[in-house]
Amino acid sequence: MELNEDKLHDLLGKVVTEMGAAANGPLVTIGDKLGLYTTLTESGHLTSYELAEKTNTAERYVREWLSAQAASGYVEYEASTQKFFMTPEQSMVFGNRKSPVFMTGAFYAISSVYHDEPKIEKAFKTGEGVSWGDHNSCLFCGTEKFFSPSYEGNLISSWLPAMEGVVEKLEKGAKVADIGCGHAASTIIMAKAFPNSTFIGFDFHAASIEQAKERAKDAGLTNVSFEVSTAKDFPGKDYDFITFFDCLHDMGDPVGACAHAKAALKPDGTCMIVEPFAKDTLEENLNPVGRAFYAFSTMLCTPCSLNQEVGLALGAQAGEKQLKEVISKGGFSRFKRATETPFNLILEARP
Repeated sequence: MELNEDKLHDLLGKVVTEMGAAANGPLVTIGDKLGLYTTLTESGHLTSYELAEKTNTAERYVREWLSAQAASGYVEYEASTQKFFMTPEQSMVFGNRKSPVFMTGAFYAISSVYHDEPKIEKAFKTGEGVSWGDHNSCLFCGTEKFFSPSYEGNLISSWLPAMEGVVEKLEKGAKVADIGCGHAASTIIMAKAFPNSTFIGFDFHAASIEQAKERAKDAGLTNVSFEVSTAKDFPGKDYDFITFFDCLHDMGDPVGACAHAKAALKPDGTCMIVEPFAKDTLEENLNPVGRAFYAFSTMLCTPCSLNQEVGLALGAQAGEKQLKEVISKGGFSRFKRATETPFNLILEARP
């Protein structure tokens, strides 16, 4: 085939952009840890010297960091004053930890996949899985940081109200199981909002359950508890509400997990499944959101599922049609998409 110079230059330009994005990943986590973004958000226009003084950091490093951020479009630079600042939009993404679109957590998770690249390379050759708990610890805090803002911004205000009759039950006092709770961002948000209800978070990763217990203790909650358990054998019956937050596709046997959930629900109970947003075909998912989720799925979700029994390996872009098949095979007779965001499908299943 004849080389197309224009297409080659376009591709090279894209690769250079990708190189810059990959190299700036650690700078995002540094900016988050040191409070550079939040200080710039709160203080407005600052020189590198002023930002360094306010954050107790070294000016020469801060100057180079600011330059990289400005070149990335993550902060703005005013040449006439040599000061840097953040627009409201930039602050929502990088500088406001309570924003529903706060994105720095994703970069912590991304750092973990670079650490674990040798394990995934080996898995490519053997076809074996890699357990969630065998990943670099940056993954666990990164997952919490990435998902928490979306849960904070949407769970109580829109996702739960989209579930038929669930809010009323939670207000009166319901029994709730949060499956695959991780560090318990979702569990704690619900427990705070509905003090009359009892919440139990389950996860098969013991270290995450220990963190969840600490999070709940720090929050002063008495209506929440946590146990190490898989999705197919978590204890308890007669739950009013069971949730799966961004975890069903990671499970080796999601059909078995759904079957166990159905058996543990009351006849009039509800199951909420939150999954990464995806259409039903590959061609429909060839976009920036799909690109990010396919990458995470290759490094995290698919290996996690392949490491477990059955190893269905749905992947993070399973799509509503495939998820419905899994949930229906698990015994649920009623299924619908309750609502959605640009990053999530919120599904409702009932016996």
